Formats: sequence, C-alpha cells, structure tokens
Amino acid sequence: MKPYNYLLVFVIPGLALLGMVLGGSYVWLGPVFVFGLVPLLELVLPAPADNASDELLAERLEDWRYDAVLYAAVPIQLGLTAFFLLSVSSGQFTLVELAGATLSVGLCCGGVGINMAHELGHRPRRREQFLAKLLLGGTLYAHFFIEHNRGHHTRVATADDPATARRGEWVFSFWFRSVIGGWRSAWKMEWDRLSRRGRNPLSRANEMVRLQVGQALLLLVIGFGLGLKALLAFVAASLVGILLLETVNYLEHYGLERRRLPSGRWERVRPCHSWNSNCVLGRLLLFELSRHSDHHAHPKRPYPALRHFDEAPQLPTGYPGMILLSLVPPLFHFVMDQRVPGILEVGTGAASA
Repeated sequence: MKPYNYLLVFVIPGLALLGMVLGGSYVWLGPVFVFGLVPLLELVLPAPADNASDELLAERLEDWRYDAVLYAAVPIQLGLTAFFLLSVSSGQFTLVELAGATLSVGLCCGGVGINMAHELGHRPRRREQFLAKLLLGGTLYAHFFIEHNRGHHTRVATADDPATARRGEWVFSFWFRSVIGGWRSAWKMEWDRLSRRGRNPLSRANEMVRLQVGQALLLLVIGFGLGLKALLAFVAASLVGILLLETVNYLEHYGLERRRLPSGRWERVRPCHSWNSNCVLGRLLLFELSRHSDHHAHPKRPYPALRHFDEAPQLPTGYPGMILLSLVPPLFHFVMDQRVPGILEVGTGAASA
C-alpha cells in the first residue's frame, strides 16, 4: 500500500465531475462504478490479511505523502460541491441528470467528505480537526465530530450507542435511530461538559452551537446566493452522504456486543467488536476504513498503519457490496445473522503476522 495507491479514492469525484461536464447518461458514472464495478471486482480479487512489519509501519508514519493524499481531499471535495451547486443554479441539468449528479456528488460527500473528516478528526492537531469540521459542515453533519470521537468510540458495541446496529435491526430504522440519537447525544455531551464547568450551555463556548450556526449560515448563503433549486440539491446530496455513512455504521458493528464486567463497567473495546474487511479496493477507496476493527481498538492509529486481527469478525465482501445487501433486509439477515458471534470471553487478541 504505497501513498499513490490511495489516489484511487479520487476516481469517485473524478467520475462525478466528468459526468456533470458531459451530461446525459454520463452523470451515472459514479454510482455505476461504486455499486456496479467495485462489488463485482471485490468478489474475485484477493483480500489479503497480512500485515506490514513494524519497521515498515514506522516508515509509513514518517512518510508525508500519506498525509498529502488526505489533505488533497479537502479542496477536491469542496470544489466539486461548489461546481455542482453552480451547475444546478445555471439550470444545465434535466430532472434525470439532476438525480444522477446529486447521487454522484452525494457519494462523494459520504465517501470522500465525511470519511476523510473521520480520519482528520482523530488527529490531535487543531488544523486537522478544523479541516474535519469544514468537511463535515459541507455535508451538514458537523455534530459527527463530537458524537463520533467522544460518544461512539466510548459506547460502541453496547446498547447505549445509537451507531451500533442491533441484531435483526433493519437498516432503514437504524438510519433514524442513529441520526437522531447521534445528534441528541452530541448536544447532551456539550451541555453536560459546560454545565460541569459552570458555563452557560447555550453560549458560543458550546461547540454544537457553533457548528449548527455555521451550517445554518452555509444554507443561507447557498439559498440566497444560488437559489432554492441549488439549496434543495445541496441538502439532497448531503442526505445521500449522511445515509451512506450511516449504512456503513450499520455494517461496522452489526449485532456485536461487549461484555459487562462484574464491576458494572463494559469491557474494553477489542478488535472482535467491529466487523472487518480486507478487500483491497474498499481499503483504498475508503482510506483503510474497512480495517475497522483495528481502528476501534486503537482510535489514534493513522490509516496507513491499520492492521488485520484474526479475532475480528470478517464481512463476506467489501463495503459497496455489503451496502447493497443491507438494502434488502431479509437477505442481509440471512447472510449475516448466522455470522454474528456471541459475546466473546474477555481476552487480548493479536494481530496476524
């Protein structure tokens, strides 16, 4: 996995841009690639479970090119969104073209915007966290920065986590529970944090207040600057990105549970509490997000250093194919419910060599 391998992620916004420029049926290039070609390829391509040596991982963490690819996603995603809104405002799309362009840009909002924000949001430096909030705000999901880092990573694989899917739960009901529950949780965490410090929870010290105001101003700028049609298209594309993220959330922890210890606390998060996928295309297109088991066990580990763990449950195929499968709940449950392990004994686990 060299730095230039991860440039594959920019095929998705590239196809979206090409489709909008050429018009007609070309606007569907992005969705056909993501949900047509990639799932087929992942069924036949190998999914290697090997890990890089400690020496090679150390070299990757010192290689600036891995971060350069990540930073490049910010102007590409924001620029694509701006081009989309200007194109909609100019009235260049038919209704069918608008649907395809909106879906294509929405896939970029989720697969590039929110996903890159997820990686940047785990970084300790303020400039990277600022870029994460910028990308999330550009998809109307800024509260994810608070809820994911301080909520989901603490409560994952428990009944307290709105982003952990229960066994037998349909993805459509999960969307509502996770979106609404995550937004409410972010408000509560900020409210409680400021209340403990004796500060006004409704002041600008509340990060949720700042993030929501920022998103509201963005909507006003788009609405008054580019018109109602562009505003509705932006909201629709953002919704596609949000539902794409939440469907991935649904897959990543479906049916998995942590054991409650005799002390009443939950056992620590281990690789067995997240579904893993080693499909190469998915790993490249999503910056190793599909090696999710290691990410939750070690949230601060940058994407090029994520590893496979033998104890992690494995998805039967990559994320794009699993997303399609989840949209047919009876078939999804037939495939997945028999794979869901019981609550495992507390242990350490080890990465495969």
